[in-house]
Amino acid sequence: MKLLKRFWPIIFIFCIWFIFSSPYFIKNKVPFASNYQVNFFSPWSTYPEFAGPVKNNAMPDVIGQIYPWKHFVIESWKAGQIPLWNPNSFSGTPLLANYQSAVLSPFNILFFILPFIDAWSILVLLQPLLAGIFMYLLMRALNVEKTGSLISAIAFMFCGFLTTWMGYATLGYAILFLPLAIYSIEKFYSSNKVRFLFLLSLTIPLSFFSGHFQISLYFFIFVVSYVVFKFFQTKNIHNTFYLILYTLFGVLFSLPQLLPSIELYSQTLRSALFQKAEIIPWGYLPTFIAPDLLGNPVTRNDWFGHYAEWNAYIGLVPLMLAFYSIMNRKITPVIFYIFSAILAIFLAFQTPVLDLLVFLHVPVLSTSAASRIIVIFSFSFAVLSGFGLDYLLKDVGDKKFKKIVIWLSGFAIIFAALWSVVILKILLPIDKIAIAKQNLILPTIIFVLFSLSVFILYFEKRFKVNKNIKYGVYLFVIILIAFDLLRFAAKWQTFDPKNLVFADVPAIREFQRISGFERAFGNYGAEVSVYYKLPSVEGYDAVYIKKYGEFIASLSDGKLSESARSVVSFPKNGLDTSKAINLLGIKYIVHKISDGQNVWAFPFWKYPNNQFSLFYQDDKYQIYKNNNAYPRAFLVNKYLVENDPQKILNTMFADGFDLRNKIVLSKNPNISADKSFKGGASISKYSPNQVEIRTSSNANSLLFLSDTFYSGWKAYVDNKESEIYLADYTFRAVSVPSGIHTVKFIYDPFSFKAGILVAGFGILLSLFFGVFLLRGKKVLF
Repeated sequence: MKLLKRFWPIIFIFCIWFIFSSPYFIKNKVPFASNYQVNFFSPWSTYPEFAGPVKNNAMPDVIGQIYPWKHFVIESWKAGQIPLWNPNSFSGTPLLANYQSAVLSPFNILFFILPFIDAWSILVLLQPLLAGIFMYLLMRALNVEKTGSLISAIAFMFCGFLTTWMGYATLGYAILFLPLAIYSIEKFYSSNKVRFLFLLSLTIPLSFFSGHFQISLYFFIFVVSYVVFKFFQTKNIHNTFYLILYTLFGVLFSLPQLLPSIELYSQTLRSALFQKAEIIPWGYLPTFIAPDLLGNPVTRNDWFGHYAEWNAYIGLVPLMLAFYSIMNRKITPVIFYIFSAILAIFLAFQTPVLDLLVFLHVPVLSTSAASRIIVIFSFSFAVLSGFGLDYLLKDVGDKKFKKIVIWLSGFAIIFAALWSVVILKILLPIDKIAIAKQNLILPTIIFVLFSLSVFILYFEKRFKVNKNIKYGVYLFVIILIAFDLLRFAAKWQTFDPKNLVFADVPAIREFQRISGFERAFGNYGAEVSVYYKLPSVEGYDAVYIKKYGEFIASLSDGKLSESARSVVSFPKNGLDTSKAINLLGIKYIVHKISDGQNVWAFPFWKYPNNQFSLFYQDDKYQIYKNNNAYPRAFLVNKYLVENDPQKILNTMFADGFDLRNKIVLSKNPNISADKSFKGGASISKYSPNQVEIRTSSNANSLLFLSDTFYSGWKAYVDNKESEIYLADYTFRAVSVPSGIHTVKFIYDPFSFKAGILVAGFGILLSLFFGVFLLRGKKVLF
């Protein structure tokens, strides 16, 4: 009984988490939108046996990015390779450095213990559990009572941000360690134990390795701000110094991820796109009270806004309690969380503060979705809700009836205003009134029940009736909050059949047969190209090499231009497409028969009859072989030197320029042309981080490889390092002497090695200072 009395809030957190996760543990369903995949993504959508209802179609990036990347990462680790490079998108692109692949996440260990889909399921489902436990620990460290701490935990673990991004298993992990970091700070100030310094330093790489830099940056700024705040609160220079020091150690631990990502970011289109995106309109504020007031993508009745990006719901009751804490802002930490919440609102909504941030051109923060900082509001208000309950119970005991009535009346006025909009049919489109009305009923009921609970507590205290009533009300309020947020989270999160996740179909079996280093082109994304290792010239990623995007975009009309913000699409009917498809070594065209000769299909029928031959066919798909595709690696003896981007493109695709036997370089390799030149090259090994090619020629030549040029790649001719030249705008070439040679391209980025070295140095420093502190008896362990 003592254990139960002590740990009942943690047990309750486990219970509601298990209820939420029960479809996986009991019904053998997985938190992955497999019904959505087989109904909307090729090739599965072609097969009628998969047709059926789809619960949530608002998470396409999980299928088209996150899950395939994770699969490729784990396969690379299992093959004994560090997942540094992805050869299956953008004609080759950094993998670890793209950040969202979460290559260094310690949670990847799950995939070495469990089958992949089960590891993925646990990875997804752990997020609310960890968030809840960490928040509870923080609230107890802030001296909030158990009931208030539990309410804060429930509010955070199923808040709108964590719920709508849970299926990605990246953004949630980037923020859920925030309460653990603040807990470490609080505990170090109160106990002087060095273990909390180490814990703080570990939370930083745990966030930065999670797979979303923007959210981790919010995490880090909040942590640093809190340390500064604690200094002004405590005036304790000694503790503040060591907290800052171990925060910096945490940054050092994170450098194996940060340095490669910064290097890539500097070479992407995104780094220069300073713009306001995903700004939450002020008209969306009512959803903080009634999250589905303007509809929900799951019920297909959302009509205004971006539900996933803008969701800030923490539960109606926690929201009300948070506002009550604002009315009692006597404790210093409350002021900090109030300020953090207000700042988050000013940066997520259209305000001069947001305009200033964009104007300042702050990397990442000025180029990303503004709305995502709303998670700081959710976190801060979840914290405030715990304080709010403690204040409320104290005021009930002090019989501050007027203050409580004013608070409840404020929310009653808000609900009255919302119902007036619905009943009078004003401000909203007339055909959307029914949606708002339906979704306002439950929040109203929750408000009424909670208000009655508050009055029962007040009158129980005043008239000193049975104390069991008080505890019964406490339990009722907790269950009410849990019900509200469980319903909210369960409504959003999909649990679908496990057997439909990347289901086996005839076309997939053929994709697996032709997978390798030869490129293919079709109407699909990373769910095919990355997952089944079918290299593509296209790609979808927030960060990709800008120069490659320019090359592909120029194929449409021959003019130098930029690709889209996150997508590189190969033009099917571009001015230079017919030449580029050969240069890029696109050997296979995957054609869905039902596409016919529509504009979205690649027009292979317009090419000479002998260029494409039927290679595979079933009743759904055809695969054509491009007989004119250049080898992925080949030797040339002729070249031109040009540095002007537009002139390079003009030269390459000019009539009469032989792309198979001549390349355009940015630097002169000083190789003489030989009219009698003969030579050949063959790829003997092709892995993500290494390409090995055998060459044979009768004269000095240049080996061209149609993989993207990027810093970090090194070339070795017979084990002697050789310079890699930028060739044909965005690809690679290396000079090769006459005779027979072995050329190796190895991806060995200095940024990653430097990150590992500095991280190791940081670990040694953290241990040194830890031992120093213990021996000096300045702190305890």
